[in-house]
Amino acid sequence: MVTKEPIYSGARGGTGLLRAALKLDAVASGGVGALLLALGGPLADPLGPPAGFLRAVGVFLLGWAMAVWLVGARPRVAGPAAWAVIVANLLWVAGSVALVVAGWVSLTALGVGFVLAQAAVVALFAEAQLVGLRRAA
Repeated sequence: MVTKEPIYSGARGGTGLLRAALKLDAVASGGVGALLLALGGPLADPLGPPAGFLRAVGVFLLGWAMAVWLVGARPRVAGPAAWAVIVANLLWVAGSVALVVAGWVSLTALGVGFVLAQAAVVALFAEAQLVGLRRAA
């Protein structure tokens, strides 16, 4: 038996919130990624991690931003793709908190604040995406 993945075109509940949350996530991720890639060197001292680490995170975030934008910009939002973004965002939040708690990377007080603040924003994106996905179903 072949099952089709759920596709949300907006026919029932609308995908406005889901699309907006996905696209805002993509723009914010891309912005932070560009910032870290371009300014990894100058940000290393105030935040704590080495410049190479910050730049690598920046490159990852730019790729992530493109992927999330594609999920939100498709004519029909695929349910599994939206779920994948939500789960990945929640894993990012957990990883960010673990990074701070476990001390995997040396962080200044400003660095701790930056990591926790961006984790809080990502958690809000995940919540908005989940609400949007439920409304679209």
